[in-house]
Amino acid sequence: MEAALVERLEAAVARLEAAVASGASLAAAAPRDLDAPDAPSDPVIVAYDEFVAEAVGRLTAAAEKIGGKVLDATKVLAEAFAVAKDLLVQAKQLQKPASMADAQGFFKPLSDVIAKATAMTEGRRPDYFNHLKSVADSLPALAWVAFLGKDCGMSFPTAHVEESWQMAEFYNNKVLVEYRNKDPDHVEWAKALKDLYMPGLRDYVKKHYPLGPVWGPAGGAVVSQPKAAAPTPKAPAVKAPPPPAPPAAPLFSTEKSPKSSKPKEGMSAVFQEISSKPVTAGLRKVTDDMKTKNRADRSGVVSSTATTPAAAPEKTSRAGSFSFKSGPPKLELQMGRKWVVENQVGKKTLAIDDCDSRQSVYVYGCKDSVLQVNGKVNNITVDKCTKFGIVFKDVVAAFEVVNCNGVEVQCQGTAPTISIDNTSGCQLYLSKDSLGASITSAKSSEINVMVPSGGTDGDWSF
Repeated sequence: MEAALVERLEAAVARLEAAVASGASLAAAAPRDLDAPDAPSDPVIVAYDEFVAEAVGRLTAAAEKIGGKVLDATKVLAEAFAVAKDLLVQAKQLQKPASMADAQGFFKPLSDVIAKATAMTEGRRPDYFNHLKSVADSLPALAWVAFLGKDCGMSFPTAHVEESWQMAEFYNNKVLVEYRNKDPDHVEWAKALKDLYMPGLRDYVKKHYPLGPVWGPAGGAVVSQPKAAAPTPKAPAVKAPPPPAPPAAPLFSTEKSPKSSKPKEGMSAVFQEISSKPVTAGLRKVTDDMKTKNRADRSGVVSSTATTPAAAPEKTSRAGSFSFKSGPPKLELQMGRKWVVENQVGKKTLAIDDCDSRQSVYVYGCKDSVLQVNGKVNNITVDKCTKFGIVFKDVVAAFEVVNCNGVEVQCQGTAPTISIDNTSGCQLYLSKDSLGASITSAKSSEINVMVPSGGTDGDWSF
């Protein structure tokens, strides 16, 4: 009887062990299934889909009426929101990374889409630049999905969305001002973009993810990193190839890099070299015959045999903090809608006479020149100019100064909006009719605004 009882107990234990092993394998496999059937039914993800369908759908509908680059940029924005959703779904199946460095591969798809939007604004200013810049500067708000805790170096998700929109709002407001009384489709697009983030994305994050994305259990799958290709097998006598170069700095990197033995580069290397040497190191010793009191010839006349300094390159100019190569000078009307004034150097008598309120004026790369616009135009933009003066009468939408250094602007008529961006040194003279203009500035310095003093002698006052 004892033998039978032992056999029954062993059989029961075997069945229990088989059941436990089967249950453990299923539990271990479930978190690794990134396409789990219950993911779409998650109420938080459903709320995200509803929010994106309404807000991004409204923005896309307005962009389709405009078309061109505005529609292309809006499609990139929609792609970024779709990638952010995929990251939220996958995060619930993976173990939370220990640091931002461990999650770079996981967030790379979102980083790539944001880089695509930024690339649309680079180079010479494209058409609808303010639209493209609004999209590119707003997309970093989606980086809230990379929030890993209060010590990760980022603001909390809700605050991060608000801060990111503040960077984009400057250009979004330019769209509103430019098309306020001209094209309602552009106004609707700008309002839809703002509502997408404020309050749209901000309120969604505040309600569902105030502390960041929800990650899987500690025992789940680990966020994988891109694996380096295995080296080709070689004979024992041949050394292995050197390791690949480190990748470029990622978009979401917020941690301070640890100190290493790698030699410093850039200004850090300069300061290190200065601090490691005596103050007088490298200075030439002044002998007695070099002192002025001991010189035989004390007239101070410079010898004609002195070496003349090398001439500076002529084709490279610099405006503000931007350098560019000058091209052929232009002053022409393109497509009957846009006056282009480019690369004018030392021309003090430039003038645009035959213009109307439907045309715009774009000035680029001019130096030591003066332009006079004799007529009413839609808007005027002065971009990357140095020591440049412009006199105009009336603008319908706005007058802009961007990336310039040392410009003088005189408005003889009216201008509803005047914006100064990334400019060093701007003298702005307003007429009595333009005293009500809205003046905005960003990343600029040494801006003086002068208005008529009220006397009959034509004096100006600050």
